[in-house]
Amino acid sequence: MRHRTWIAVIAGFAVLFVAVQIQHAQSQERGPRRGPRAEARSGASLEMRGEMNKVGFAVAMVRGLGDHKVNGKVTFKQTDDGVEINAELDGLQPGEHGFHVHEFGDCSMEDGKCAGAHFNPTKADHGGPDSKNRHVGDLGNIKADGQGHATYNRTDKMISLNGAHSIIGRAVIVHAKEDDFKTVTSAGDRIGCGVIGIADPKMQH
Repeated sequence: MRHRTWIAVIAGFAVLFVAVQIQHAQSQERGPRRGPRAEARSGASLEMRGEMNKVGFAVAMVRGLGDHKVNGKVTFKQTDDGVEINAELDGLQPGEHGFHVHEFGDCSMEDGKCAGAHFNPTKADHGGPDSKNRHVGDLGNIKADGQGHATYNRTDKMISLNGAHSIIGRAVIVHAKEDDFKTVTSAGDRIGCGVIGIADPKMQH
């Protein structure tokens, strides 16, 4: 009789131990409950990390397509007023040349058509850089002097280095002719191309 009593006691302790272990495992799976302050701190931390990961500077090294000798550099700097664009290009024929951001960062084909159409996420009509209705990638023209050198300086409010209008991973295209801001094909052949990549802000100059 006494032996049976001890067996019952031991069995009871075993059942209690198993129950405690199960409850502990379930509480671990649910994780600790966080109050409003903890949730707020977590949200603020995520927001800070997002700010740190934002792109502030980008660059495209433009090279000639086919037999064209275009070469140079285009930089993009995110500011509170928009994206500051600075370009220095050589090897151009004197005059105006269409200057756009195209949808794909691919310069592998000699005619540049692998870069796709103008970057136009809003499905807007073609226009000039100051038009109310324009493609995001419509940056207008870049003008070359008698020596084939061209500069471009503009702060654009439509393109961005972050978000839905981000141009990161897309391409800068230089065209053979002037863009009339009315017809997409007015600027003619694609003679220069450069993929827009994230750059180290410390390398700005």
